[in-house]
This record gives sequence, structure tokens and C-alpha cells, in this order.
Amino acid sequence: MRLWSLHPRQLDRQGLTGCWRESLLAQAVLAGRTRGYRSHPQLERFRAQPAPLDAVGTYLEVLAREATARGYRFDLSRIDRRPEELTGHAPTDAAAGVPRIPVTRGQVDLEWRHLLAKLAQRSPGSEALTAAHSAPTVHPLFTVVPGPVESWERATDPEG
Repeated sequence: MRLWSLHPRQLDRQGLTGCWRESLLAQAVLAGRTRGYRSHPQLERFRAQPAPLDAVGTYLEVLAREATARGYRFDLSRIDRRPEELTGHAPTDAAAGVPRIPVTRGQVDLEWRHLLAKLAQRSPGSEALTAAHSAPTVHPLFTVVPGPVESWERATDPEG
């Protein structure tokens, strides 16, 4: 399961659709609808939130907005708690009304290197790879704080 801290605009098609599927699985785990993946370390940061389903719903909403911008159609009815349900209106900032989740600079840097390695392998010469070489930005649900790679991360560093 990879719930990227990076902004979904930096993902290629495979990354975006894979993240959508895995985030829906994370939502099902947090809602108690599945027994698998219950102790997956990527869920720790969502479980630590005051309202985990609101947080994962907001995460999914941002993915869906990126998909729409690219001409894909993700089924929004699969999101249990959409930001507009939390605030009473469709916010322009999908993360409005939900506390930002801290993510360490070390984690962002590791994910960035991980993404660049994936893009170079599966999408060489792609627009996603070109865009990815600019600079990492994070998903609007997250805020970057100083620190090393997160304790819940299990990926190996492509440079380490």
C-alpha cells in the first residue's frame, strides 16, 4: 500500500490510479469493512487524526480532483466522507476544514526519490517524469515538518 505524501499531480497515470485504489482500501480498513491490511504502517498517520475517515476522505477527494483534471472519471460515490459533507459546501481547497497531517522532510525526500525511480522505469520520457523533476510538492492534506524518514515507512531508499 502506497499512500503518497506527494501531490497527485506529480504521479503518472499508473501512480494516480494505483493510489486511488489503495486509498479506497485504506478507507475500507479505517471504516472496519475489511480485515486485511488492518495493521499496515501507512495507516498510522490517518489513525492518529481526530477523525480518520474525514482525513482519508479528504485525501481521496484531492486524488479525484486530479483525475478529473486529467480527463479520468473516478467514482466519487466511493468516498465515505467528502469535504463538502464536512463543511456543508464544496470548498475550493479540498483539505479545508480537516487538520493538516504533518509529514517529515525526510519522508517527502524519500518518496520523491522513490517516485522518480518508478517514473524513470515505467514512464521514461513522459510528461509526468519531466514535471516530477521540478521539485516535490505535497498533497494538500499534509504539511512538511523537519525530521527524518517516518517511522512507519517500510520502503527502501533507491539511493541508499
